[in-house]
Amino acid sequence: MQRRAVGELLRVSPIADDLAARFSHAGFSLALVGGSVRDALLGRLGNDLDFTTDARPEDVLRIVRPWADAVWDVGIAFGTVGCRKSAPDETGQGTHKGYQLEITTYRSEAYDRSSRKPEVVYGDSLEEDLRRRDFTVNAMAVALPQKEFVDPHNGLADLAHRVLRTPGTPEESFSDDPLRMMRAARFAAQLDFSVAEPVRTAMTDMADRIDIVSAERVRDELNKLLLSDQPRKGITLLVETGLAERVLPEVPALRLERDEHHRHKDVYEHSLTVLEQAIALEGDERDLVLRLAALLHDIGKPRTRRFEKDGRVSFHHHEVVGAKMTKQRLSSLKYPSEIIKDVSRLVELHLRFHGYGTGEWTDSAVRRYVRDAGPLLDRLHKLTRSDCTTRNKRKALALSRAYDSLEERIERLKDQEELDAIRPDLNGNEIMRILDIGPGPEIGRAYRHLLELRLEHGPLEHENAVAALKEWWAAQQR
Repeated sequence: MQRRAVGELLRVSPIADDLAARFSHAGFSLALVGGSVRDALLGRLGNDLDFTTDARPEDVLRIVRPWADAVWDVGIAFGTVGCRKSAPDETGQGTHKGYQLEITTYRSEAYDRSSRKPEVVYGDSLEEDLRRRDFTVNAMAVALPQKEFVDPHNGLADLAHRVLRTPGTPEESFSDDPLRMMRAARFAAQLDFSVAEPVRTAMTDMADRIDIVSAERVRDELNKLLLSDQPRKGITLLVETGLAERVLPEVPALRLERDEHHRHKDVYEHSLTVLEQAIALEGDERDLVLRLAALLHDIGKPRTRRFEKDGRVSFHHHEVVGAKMTKQRLSSLKYPSEIIKDVSRLVELHLRFHGYGTGEWTDSAVRRYVRDAGPLLDRLHKLTRSDCTTRNKRKALALSRAYDSLEERIERLKDQEELDAIRPDLNGNEIMRILDIGPGPEIGRAYRHLLELRLEHGPLEHENAVAALKEWWAAQQR
């Protein structure tokens, strides 16, 4: 680990040493800290670097403004100044890399039980600053420019054993900032770490403290967890400690008790499997919308579960109920409206493929499927395929082939028609001219009628579209 760290630190030395020299000249100390040191030890240090200093924020601004390419102070209320700096890369070939730097004054912070915002108090020593960090693996530093490794809480040993502990007691750490309980789940998912038993116990005992944290901070932490390599691990920890009951209660509610004859799946485990299968289909980019939809696609099942007279268990219209629940939950977590709309729509559509049965799809059905999915079609493909978790290989193969066939039909029709932008064969202006009427609700009704014809029969010749419009209008007049 230390050898890897040396290599990583040498890579960023030019920019780190230059910045440290400027702080030293101004009479202040500087250290690389927290996640940057942890990632350097793991051999995964990126171009986002975290520093800590005894300089107050106004001093930091005075030092970096003449040096950095850009400076921002949106986090200055919490003692953090951000900046961007370009520096030659390690190849020595004259190319440059851009670095994002955050420089934070030594500090300690704590939540008042009645406040959603932490109170920030500046500290005077590196050791004091490290003690207030969330976990020991994030409480290591490299003092600059001498590159002295500082590890007062044995973070290196915990990193080697891949375990999360807190520098002080977990109760003290989580009381200072309850969001750290969610960070524990996030780091478990991101780094594939286990959580020390005292930490897990404190998370369980103090789960209700997360209520004091703003929805925006909870949302951002949840996003990082979902976009990690192993979100199942983090979600499982949130559910087992009771934190999910406070921030995403629809997920633990999926743990429906199975009836004595095991006539329906464990919906919670099914949803986690769908999430993992959706991730496997993502490609190069991590897709938050797809991952949210995969996790939440069945949250309507607990509310719609019915035990039928023949002994079967049904979940009629759970996709419609689930879409409404998804919208409500994501709205409460302050997600952007576009994400709320897209995730809710995917939840609503995730059963659409199965509604057409196993027979041959008509061109009309294909057009409607594409029209309803709109720009979400590719994600809907991935979600629908991921939703097959049956262990029956024959059934799984049949579903896969059926969906292969649907995608082939979509591609064939795309070659023949403009499926991605299905519109009526006549636009609003043409409708008004042909019917000799002005703007009004009749134009909308005529437009929708022509759209239905387009979906049902495909593109019409202009003359046929005009005749169909006049026939519809005559019927309306009668």
